[in-house]
Amino acid sequence: MKVVIMGCGRVGAQLAVLLDAGGHTITILDNDAYSFRRLAPTFGGTALFGNGIDAEALKRASIEEADVFVAMTQGDNRNIISAQIAKHIFNVPRVICRIYDPLRQELYDTLGLEAFSPTTIFAHLVQEKIEG
Repeated sequence: MKVVIMGCGRVGAQLAVLLDAGGHTITILDNDAYSFRRLAPTFGGTALFGNGIDAEALKRASIEEADVFVAMTQGDNRNIISAQIAKHIFNVPRVICRIYDPLRQELYDTLGLEAFSPTTIFAHLVQEKIEG
């Protein structure tokens, strides 16, 4: 699969390395070139400096050929905008989006985006630890 990841933070970088090791074609995009230091030396994909809400930057990342787009920045607003661009302008078949504010989940679902909230996931894990 061809995957474009926006955001080379800890999770985005780890995801890129895992998918690359799994044989997928990975392009990771970030507007802070220093963030690419998080990629393992074994990473064989492409790291591009650019803003994921800019159509030209997304084109440089080969979004038009992507099977999956993943928005993994720290900002919910940047993630939603880039995810909508990927889905509705570039027609990426699968768009996955991280959101920190779980109250936005319903909105993302309405827009046809696959969204997950680490806030909710972590709360459930802690609940299981407490109760289980």
